[in-house]
Formats: sequence, C-alpha cells, structure tokens
Amino acid sequence: MIKDALYAFVIGDAMGVPLEFMSREKLNQHPVTKMIGDGSHNLPKGVWSDDTSMTLATMDSISTTHAIDCDDIANRFCDWINYAKYTATNLVFGVGKITQNALFRYWNQKKDATKCGGTSYLENGNGSLMRMLPIAFYCYNCHLNSKEIYSIVKNVSSITHAHEISILGCYIYVCYILLLLSGKNKIDSYQLLSQQDYTMFSSDSLEQYKRILSSELLSLSVDEISSSGYVVSTLEAALWVILHTDSFAQAIIGSINLGNDTDTVGAITGSMAGILYGYSSIPQKWIDSLEGKDSLNSYLSSFVHTMDNNW
Repeated sequence: MIKDALYAFVIGDAMGVPLEFMSREKLNQHPVTKMIGDGSHNLPKGVWSDDTSMTLATMDSISTTHAIDCDDIANRFCDWINYAKYTATNLVFGVGKITQNALFRYWNQKKDATKCGGTSYLENGNGSLMRMLPIAFYCYNCHLNSKEIYSIVKNVSSITHAHEISILGCYIYVCYILLLLSGKNKIDSYQLLSQQDYTMFSSDSLEQYKRILSSELLSLSVDEISSSGYVVSTLEAALWVILHTDSFAQAIIGSINLGNDTDTVGAITGSMAGILYGYSSIPQKWIDSLEGKDSLNSYLSSFVHTMDNNW
C-alpha cells in the first residue's frame, strides 16, 4: 500500500507541476492528459515539487529515528530548502511563503520546531497537508487512537502551519487515508469522516470543513469546487475528484485540470487513488517519465522496511 500511495502521490505532483497557476478555463479548452514538461516552471517533464520533497524528508526522518521527531523533520526540511536534498533534479522551486518563513525561523533560532509554524488565519495554505501521507502510514502501523493521531498531526503540521484550520485539514486527510487503508471503499470512507472524533477542534474551524463533513461534496458540481492553495479548498478538491471518478487515470487527469494549485491537488488526489486502485493502475508511461526514481525508490524502500519491521 505504501508504494501504491507514494508513487501515485508523486505522479499527481509531477503531472501538476507544469500546470500550476493555470486557469480552469484555459485547461477546459486544452485539457492535459499526459505527463508534460515546460509549463509554469519551465522544467523537464516528470519533475516533482515541494510536495514530494517534504514527504520524502518526513519519510526519511521516520526511517532514521523510528519515531515522530519534529526537530529532526524540520532539520531535514532545512536540508531540502538550503541544499536541495530530496529533490528530483537538485533544484528547489515553488516553496510556499508560509513554509519558507517557518523554516527560516527554525534555522535561525533553533527553537522547538512545533513553535515555528504560522499561526494566523491568513497562514492556512496547504503546505502541511501536502506532507501528511507518511504520518498516516505511521499512525496506521502503530494502531493509534484518535487523540494520539491528533497529537502527532498537530505537532507535525505546526512545524510550518500551526493554525487550527490547517491542523484540522491534515487530521481529516489522515482519517480518510486510514479509512481507505482499513479496506473501506471511497464512498463509505467519505461518509464515515463525519463520525470521527473532532472534540479537539473548535466549532469555528469545523465550520470551515462543513461541506466535507456533511457529505455535501457528493452532490456538488465541479463549478462549485475551488482548487486554490487554501488548505480547505485543496482537500475539498482532492476528495471531490476521488468521489466523482472511477479510475486512477481519471482521478489524476481530473485533478490537474482543475487548474490553480495543480501539483498539490494532484498529489493529494493521487495518494488516495493509489490506495484505491493500486500501483498497477498507474500508466507505465507516467512512471517511466518520472525524474529521480532512484532517489525515490531508496527513500521508499527504507520507509517500507521501517514500517514492516518496527511495529
């Protein structure tokens, strides 16, 4: 399952990179259905972004420490942003301002990493949501309860994004991944989201996710879905695509053609689709086009070994 989800995540990320910031109107006129290069960042096809880099850094930390060590994770994020570790082509690009500011605070002050994330309402981008996939697998393998999951998600999100809305988005995403990993189908998993434990969160934050937690996404049209970098919109978009498509390729193509924050929406959608449809459902030509597969496979192998042998 880890390979299925991670490769699907990276595929969604890489396919979304050249389309980032493009409008939905433009993509409706000229939809993208294959791995392409150039585009928004003028990069070769198959290059992944910060979504995958921070996910690999998180995996590497867990593989090394056999724990959730937020300072260690933050140090690895700094290795990425300062030295281009965990990148596909030794190039760092597209780093979110909220993430950049938080890591700057950590790098310069060496304070508790969980105290470095942005805390204002305006700092609720998707920069912590995009790196939660390894946390979901950690929680699944450790058989954690809701309070334990919340504690880990809160701490890991708070390295860069400490506002409750961001933490709640990460928590909902992890819960959905855990439901899929338990073998439930996509619809049942979605409808069960409303029954998870949210007693740790304020009513104001829960209101932001009303459309997700009320099962409203099942009846919304694509025109009612935003695909911006706001954490709520990103999660809504990914879930909406999953609920309204029936194959891996449909999910990825559907997600990246929403426009705007295409790499993160593609990556989050991909992680879900990978669990649902499996690695074998990913078109081989998309896998062949990925840059940095040796590095990707190395971090994947270590993480799988850790998950298989330590719990």
